Amino acid sequence: MLPCNSASTPDWNDLRYAVVIARCGSLAAASRQLGVDQTTVARRLRALEACLGTPLFERLRGQLTPTPMGEELLARGQRMEAEVAALCHLVTDRQAQLKGVVRITAVDALAAHYLARQLADLRSRYPELVIEIIASSKSLDLVRREADIAVRLARPADGDLVVRCLGRLAYGVYGPEKPLLCSSWQTAPWVGYERALDQLPEMCWLSEQVGQHNVTFRCNNIDALATGVADGLGRGILPCLVGSQHPGLRCLSGDQAVLSREIWLVLPRELRDVPRVRVVGDWLIERFRRDETRFSRTA
Repeated sequence: MLPCNSASTPDWNDLRYAVVIARCGSLAAASRQLGVDQTTVARRLRALEACLGTPLFERLRGQLTPTPMGEELLARGQRMEAEVAALCHLVTDRQAQLKGVVRITAVDALAAHYLARQLADLRSRYPELVIEIIASSKSLDLVRREADIAVRLARPADGDLVVRCLGRLAYGVYGPEKPLLCSSWQTAPWVGYERALDQLPEMCWLSEQVGQHNVTFRCNNIDALATGVADGLGRGILPCLVGSQHPGLRCLSGDQAVLSREIWLVLPRELRDVPRVRVVGDWLIERFRRDETRFSRTA
């Protein structure tokens, strides 16, 4: 066991100097490698030897050679040096990995009315990240890296994916603030998604409850549908997240949602431990958990 005559433990910087001296073989060479003058190197060595109460080097054939006690100490010092270097590399690598682009795909309702309004918080935490949001009703292929993370309204049926339920998105029936002349849901005009999206739960609800024969305006963009409702083109079944924020709309279906859809966080399993993707995924889980009631309420 290494002795120590001082009440204090050896200074790591002094030990680091001794490791460099052993590697270089002289005070002059060590001072050049450390970028300090030779006097500083000698002073550091004397301080370490005084603390330990034993000489660490002897001069043999013009070189500073570790004593037996010095060899024991330096072996430990080299291990410490390696651990410190590894820690520094770990921190550097993590910082580097938290740079770059993370692409998130989500339906336009969540992209425009929620995610885009939360990004200032994410940027304040990770200023080196660049976030791209792809607002699309189509399910981009995560395995082919068309996006890194998806926020979807349906759980994927296949693929090597990590999924997490973020909550539920409530829907209501909305009309313009100024009531339409026709008060019957069955005879009133409606707005809805394009026919390619007829299998969406909200369009299925419309078919079952009202029928689609009175759908007089179709679009694949939720804000365009909400504007159409506000302008009197017809009633619409809209996410309450959108309807409650859109000027000129009122909820016609009361306090209870007419339907709700699960919100899912999805990412490729191979990206789960990539730091820049993981921190964004964790951040999304945190934000959706915090705002859970915001998605489920109708007003």
